[in-house]
Amino acid sequence: MTGKNMADESLPLADLTIIDLSTVLAGPFAAQVLADFGARVIKVEHPAGDPMRSFGPSVDGAPLWWKVLNRNKQGIVINLSTPDGAAQFLRIAATADAVIENFRPGTLERWGIGPEKLKEVNPDLVLTRITGFGQDGPYSPRPGFGTLAEAMGGIASISGGPDGPPVLPGYQLGDALAGLYAACATLIALHARGRIGHGQIADVAITEGVVSLLGGHFAVHEKLGVKPGHAAPTAPRNVYRCRDGRWVALSAPVTSVAERLLRLVGRGDLADQPWFQEGSGRGAHRAEIDEAVGKWIAERDRDEVIAAIERAEAAVAPVYDIEDILEDPHFRARETVVNVPDAELGSITMPNVAFRLSATPGRIRHAGPRLGADTEEILRAVAEHEGQRGEEQKA
Repeated sequence: MTGKNMADESLPLADLTIIDLSTVLAGPFAAQVLADFGARVIKVEHPAGDPMRSFGPSVDGAPLWWKVLNRNKQGIVINLSTPDGAAQFLRIAATADAVIENFRPGTLERWGIGPEKLKEVNPDLVLTRITGFGQDGPYSPRPGFGTLAEAMGGIASISGGPDGPPVLPGYQLGDALAGLYAACATLIALHARGRIGHGQIADVAITEGVVSLLGGHFAVHEKLGVKPGHAAPTAPRNVYRCRDGRWVALSAPVTSVAERLLRLVGRGDLADQPWFQEGSGRGAHRAEIDEAVGKWIAERDRDEVIAAIERAEAAVAPVYDIEDILEDPHFRARETVVNVPDAELGSITMPNVAFRLSATPGRIRHAGPRLGADTEEILRAVAEHEGQRGEEQKA
């Protein structure tokens, strides 16, 4: 298919067409990652619009979160639950490389556009399905959101202070992580298509993505019977308040780094203890180490703290809010946050593409579209594709 998102052939995924049926966050984020690198992403919305359009603030009717999450995509309106809408979607799916959806298991099947039907119209199609708990198992029918996954996936239980309640992340971590896994799964399945000769289904569960973050904790629990707690297994690793009211974070997981830090703060006596040579030993004396480091930091302003710790060749960073990020010279130099043209708002600020490729970098070309903005263009391209196929079959 041709279209405005296919114009820049220098982008590495410019030969792919992805249909984004998903709503709110995880699926749209997966499609955004692919769109940032040139995939033609067709965002399909119900005539009432994606619920994300009413999430968060709007300016002059333009939803800001929507604009960011659905950048680089084209927009079409289809009511998938109707026979006409299902038929229209299948026509587009016949021309696509992948479909990303996040409805409850069985929804596409109920609408007559499930995996078997999609395979019938396009055997090469990859179908990426994102749900809270996966396509099977006893919890699969449940509605799933990132918050539930962060709770059940174990992350909340090890977050926060050692004596406090479980803490949920301040951002939709589970959804964002599932989106990244879904983008990876889609690309892996598309790569495999060249070897196996057909498409396949990628089953992405938000809960399982969060569970994956626990990494080696499962091995530790199996072999040693130890459950992870709120605190890091070694010390110092924490956030500390400076004299000027600002905060720093530091981490010293390596013994030599931890020793330099403790000698800097005047507590070489701790560094000389036999237990200090092992991370587990420092973890067991976390309160004592934190008190020493925290006291030294509390007597100094943030800039002085950072300069001194950097001279000691230990790892330290300021705790930033969003204004700090925008003003930071390093982030400015690397264009970590950029201003993007937008037809409705003139321009809008958003995070840049999150990783760099030296030869074929991604690029933000425009913010999220108006509801159904590209419907006519997409349907015209589908008709042209069908016409070309008809001529090829005649020949």
